[in-house]
Amino acid sequence: MIQLNVKDEFSPLKEVVLGTPRSLGDVPKPEDAYDPKSKEHILKGTYPSESDIRMEMTAFKEVLEKHGVKVYRPEVINNYNQIFARDIAFVIDDKFVVTNMLEDRQREIEALDHVLKDIPSAQIVRMPEDAKLEGGDIMPLEGHIFLGYSKKEDFEKYTVARTNEEGVEFVKSTFPNRKVVAFELKKSDVEPRDNALHLDCCFQPLGRGFCILYPGGFKNQEDVEFIRNFFGKEKCIEISRDEMYQMNSNVFSISHEVVVSEKGFTRLNSILRENGFTVEEIPYAETAKMEGLLRCSTLPLVREKK
Repeated sequence: MIQLNVKDEFSPLKEVVLGTPRSLGDVPKPEDAYDPKSKEHILKGTYPSESDIRMEMTAFKEVLEKHGVKVYRPEVINNYNQIFARDIAFVIDDKFVVTNMLEDRQREIEALDHVLKDIPSAQIVRMPEDAKLEGGDIMPLEGHIFLGYSKKEDFEKYTVARTNEEGVEFVKSTFPNRKVVAFELKKSDVEPRDNALHLDCCFQPLGRGFCILYPGGFKNQEDVEFIRNFFGKEKCIEISRDEMYQMNSNVFSISHEVVVSEKGFTRLNSILRENGFTVEEIPYAETAKMEGLLRCSTLPLVREKK
């Protein structure tokens, strides 16, 4: 059986689901794109090929295994995008929560049946129908849960609004021993540089007390100030609008000290190394064209405390 345990975003990783690039199907039509960045690349003719994404995800898997992580993969659904495992579920403490995501992506959880059978049924939680949430919007820290969400007006207006107020209330009731802090995110269905698709597109906590922060992804300045005060301004690695667009905040922590990052994030990777992190650089720029990167591709199941 899988002994679920995820307390935060950076304790040593032991077991994880990594999405699969196999059998992605044809390039979507522009009107079928779920986000503005994918649509942008579809229209430009630069949407990534399956072979390129396979190469990138293979490099990611090799780094995870190099650090002793057990990697699970979804069963392949023909002609179906299963790259971003983060969205379909999340683990906090010893609970595996199946999210309510876009209806067109509901089949993705079926591809994890071989993982779910090794998790006690009492630890699998399903959300009520009215509560919407995707895994990119939820981040556990010790004693806290940070959430990105949209209020009703934005949730009903934008396709890229994925977590609603009912989703926030569900998290509060499911994890009563944690303080839930919810941040409204800026959304755009047309301009990816102004769209925080999920919280991990504009913010991510790291080990060693650091975080990555794009202030322009938040609707309310007081939320930005809360994060700066929570971590300390000197521990907030702030990124630019273009760096947010390139997905600089969507790196992935294997441990407190080890971060997997895209090799083209030159400035970010340099700052991380200057502050004592080991940075495992891999190519992931093609995957980023679908408005997701390294954190989006993973679903951590087991992390250990030092």
